[in-house]
Amino acid sequence: MKKISLFVFVLLITTNIIAQPIPKAPEVKEGEGPYTQLILRGVTIINGTGAPAQGPMDIVIEQNRIVRIASAGYPGVKTDPAKRVQLKAGGKEMNCEGMYALPGFIDMHGHIGGSGQGTPAEYVFKLWMAHGITTIREPSCGNGLEWVLDQKKKSADNKITAPRIYAYTAFGQGSTSPITNAEQARAWVNENAKKGADGIKFFGARPEVMDAALRENKRLGLRSCMHHAQMDVARWNVLNSAEAGLTSMEHWYGLPEALFTDKTIQQYPLDYNYSNEEHRFEEAGKLWLQAAAPYSDHWNKVMNRLLALDFTLDPTFNIYDATRDLQRARRAEWHEYYTLPSLWKFFEPSRISHGSFWFNWGTEQEVAWKKNYQLWMTFVNEYKNRGGRVTTGSDNGFIYQTYGFGYIRELELLREAGFHPLEVIRSATLFGAQALGAEKDLGTLEEGKLADIVLVDANPLKNLQVLYGTGAIELTADNQIIRKGGVKYTIKDGIVYDAKKLLDDAKRIVDESKKKTGFKIIQPGDAHQH
Repeated sequence: MKKISLFVFVLLITTNIIAQPIPKAPEVKEGEGPYTQLILRGVTIINGTGAPAQGPMDIVIEQNRIVRIASAGYPGVKTDPAKRVQLKAGGKEMNCEGMYALPGFIDMHGHIGGSGQGTPAEYVFKLWMAHGITTIREPSCGNGLEWVLDQKKKSADNKITAPRIYAYTAFGQGSTSPITNAEQARAWVNENAKKGADGIKFFGARPEVMDAALRENKRLGLRSCMHHAQMDVARWNVLNSAEAGLTSMEHWYGLPEALFTDKTIQQYPLDYNYSNEEHRFEEAGKLWLQAAAPYSDHWNKVMNRLLALDFTLDPTFNIYDATRDLQRARRAEWHEYYTLPSLWKFFEPSRISHGSFWFNWGTEQEVAWKKNYQLWMTFVNEYKNRGGRVTTGSDNGFIYQTYGFGYIRELELLREAGFHPLEVIRSATLFGAQALGAEKDLGTLEEGKLADIVLVDANPLKNLQVLYGTGAIELTADNQIIRKGGVKYTIKDGIVYDAKKLLDDAKRIVDESKKKTGFKIIQPGDAHQH
């Protein structure tokens, strides 16, 4: 393993980022296309810009680009086929009547598993693609930059079934000595760019190091994100990062600290130990109550400064969802079928596995986190209302959040925060593309954009839960319980993937692992996990 700075090494170990690379996705051709011409007939479009749904429409794709979006008539009125876009020789058309088309989803915080979770890349990629996620930002390249760049290229060449990948290296990774001054920081940033990274993920460092690294990275035209870890947040919070050129903040660490008015350091108990994750996460649940009250002068001042800097919030609400309702997150219906035994084991209470801090978690902790969420969501929703960019990231593979499913939960939580469903979709598409600097090609359904499209046979604006692989439960007029939704097709680069088949493939991987390990989910009354 390559040497890195001591601080980064300790931090990455505690977050389980350093690990032997997981198996790469197999090079197989599973989708169909791209085609000289592909027409999606009669679909209702939610284009990602914030515009309302419109349909029926015909979407015309040639190779991997959308070349035309044309009206196919009026709702409930059949249009003369001769007046619609004509299919060329050798082309293909799909009857999409009753379906909704959305831009491919962008996961701004998508770790490609790790050996601690035992999650092979094929499993992770297929769960993402089965949920319409066609682009991910890999923050910190936990399997190594070279490994991630290899998967990125194969995805770009469509040799593997995977979202397109933006690779962000953890700051300091690969350094042969600690980075302790501005000169070393700039040198590392330049070397990282030469290696082909798309950006950097920061956790914290000395202020002069952070400032130099962020400014140099931006000068080179690369992007950045940051988890403001508590070990450095007292001397470098979100405002400092935004001023120096950080693209996006992850989670919410560093923001309450910028909102302090009667203190400079979080009110840590005197026996607090950051390495003890029970301490870390329990006290984190009390942090927003220590910040300035919503809409107060200082609260407004911090928000307005971040808005002026065109700063991006990537809240990842879902990854802490279990803190306020552990039983709900732990027993989500998809775990039994789509969560790998090794991943399930990783989620369980543990003093070693990151995010498995359920030592003594109960009512008091959950109540505190519910209040935490209310204040956090208030800031994020108002940031959006004032024109700020809020994106969608999952950070799945931790804290009872399974890949793909956790991303859709993120959409639900933005809705809970106060976002209109159209604003939720915009955060999941256009705003993610903007934060990546990829809005010319991605993020909306418009002519000239890459053909990254999600097709679902239900209206996600009425119920975002129809986007889960398991769909949503509905009751028919004759009192029959049915499952409605689940992404039907995911189109990436003009290639059409059967999302249900991808989900079945992920389940097959889970079933094979269960047979091999004899795994079963712990039940009430069981003495221990088998």
